[in-house]
Amino acid sequence: MAGVNKVILVGNLGKDPEVRQISPNQTVCQFRIATGESWIDKNGQKQERTEWHSIVTWGKIAEICGKYLSKGRQVYVEGRLQTRSWEDQQGQKRYTTEIIASTVQFLGNISSERGANPAAGASFGGGSSNFSPTDFGPEPSFDTNDEIPF
Repeated sequence: MAGVNKVILVGNLGKDPEVRQISPNQTVCQFRIATGESWIDKNGQKQERTEWHSIVTWGKIAEICGKYLSKGRQVYVEGRLQTRSWEDQQGQKRYTTEIIASTVQFLGNISSERGANPAAGASFGGGSSNFSPTDFGPEPSFDTNDEIPF
């Protein structure tokens, strides 16, 4: 039986995205976004909690995110959860859970230092644009001996 693995988040970048060339034809971009919630506890006190989410994009969408996203920028992300493991430098097995983004929508104002328009016919008119990696080919497997996350 098939299941559903879908994540939808709206949050703000905690720092500028990190972009790497995995091969001459493959780019990966990672960034973290914060989401928050607030509530009133049983004592009537306002409580707040921030969750941090690791986002991974591939290919052309990775290039666009790396070029036009920056710390503080609000984004809408749609994708799936994926957990992977690796060995750190001490030989310990480590795990991380990430959102592999299928859609990234830029929200809010665009940073003027990042430029006005990305390539490939995307328009930032109205303050948002959608990019989907399914238009740019399949997601490659990610195999590295480096300690991740980076």
